[in-house]
Amino acid sequence: MDLSNLKPAKGATKKRKRIGRGVGSGYGGHSSTKGNKGQKSRAGASIPSWFEGGQMPLQRRVPKYGFTNKHFRTAYRGINLSRLARLVEEGRIDTAQPVTPQVLVDAGIARKKDRVKILGGGELTTALDVQVHAFSKSAKEKIEKAGGSATVIES
Repeated sequence: MDLSNLKPAKGATKKRKRIGRGVGSGYGGHSSTKGNKGQKSRAGASIPSWFEGGQMPLQRRVPKYGFTNKHFRTAYRGINLSRLARLVEEGRIDTAQPVTPQVLVDAGIARKKDRVKILGGGELTTALDVQVHAFSKSAKEKIEKAGGSATVIES
């Protein structure tokens, strides 16, 4: 055995179905595996799953009501205390410096334009000076219990 006679295992590869390439191919002839007539049998037929053939779509037929605050809400990047503790362990956060959104961007767990909120998941044993946009109540308690400080910044 050598490189010149290597080939894939039996059944590992399968030929592509080339439709519309003549009667001899087995997929040519009259309708080329596409059934009979209609929009889906034509060239370039890619119809979205929600399209209802021109009928008024369900999303427009159903009455709208209620209120959403989606466009005006303040979105935060939630970061758990366990994640901060892990970054301290790995040496990616300097405990002598305050933990700001820019420090978290440099550590790779937030983006530049994110508003950061620290959440209370996990435990924190190191005293950290955390300065971010928001804290959950439990996160603030745990940071202060560990001997650190939790300061809300504006921006």
